[in-house]
Amino acid sequence: MSHTAHIPSHRKPRRSASKVSLRAGVAGGVLSTIALAGAAAPANAAQPVTETIEMPTLTGNLATTAAATVQATKTVAADLQLQAAQDAAASSAAKDAKKAKDDAEQKAAEAKAKAEAAAKAKAAAAERASRSAERTTLSAAASTATSTFKASNATGSAAAIVNFALAQVGKAYVSGATGSSAYDCSGLVQAAYRQVGVDLPRVSQDQSATGTQVSLSNLQPGDILYWGSSGSAYHVAIYVGGGNFVGAQNPSTGVVERSLDWDQPTGAVRVL
Repeated sequence: MSHTAHIPSHRKPRRSASKVSLRAGVAGGVLSTIALAGAAAPANAAQPVTETIEMPTLTGNLATTAAATVQATKTVAADLQLQAAQDAAASSAAKDAKKAKDDAEQKAAEAKAKAEAAAKAKAAAAERASRSAERTTLSAAASTATSTFKASNATGSAAAIVNFALAQVGKAYVSGATGSSAYDCSGLVQAAYRQVGVDLPRVSQDQSATGTQVSLSNLQPGDILYWGSSGSAYHVAIYVGGGNFVGAQNPSTGVVERSLDWDQPTGAVRVL
């Protein structure tokens, strides 16, 4: 038996090839440093080296990994930038589409409103035309009725007074006027009676007290109608028959033919 058989072994485990290479590189670098230091130092300063500097050595695999990482980062950044541009373009297109839709809806609403307004205006015009035609028909009927009445009932001086009064319808009202293009109420009555040689007082107050007072239910063509009290009337007109009178009413209407129901007189006088 060997004299070392019972002595435990102090051998260290084997290192991997990469670690051995790394240490060899470091050791080489240290030895080179020591050699340079020894050559530079003076002969009498030769002392043992107590500090060492380890110089890390980068392997080729580490540099390749770093380059790959940088490239990957650039690729991700480019993808994110492209995605942001696409999102912005989509958002802009959506806004443009919404604006176009809103504009189209607004134009459609405006066109509909214009069409409805045009339809209303057309209907209103048709209604006005219908009312105008109806008034024309009624006016013609009234004129025919008046003409028939004059031919059958108004005779002599009364017919002359009535025909004159009707001929003045449509002329202007002017205060103080007595014809022939304008009248006030008493001026028209005075001018009508002058056609048959009767000279009436000039003003309505005096005309309302001339002749004989008659009931409104017993009127005859040519009678003088008055509004207010006898002797102090404020308005006069001529009864033309058929429930109508002719009078110079006011500056707005001029000389008109109206129904007694339109403005009921207070009384009447008969001069003829």
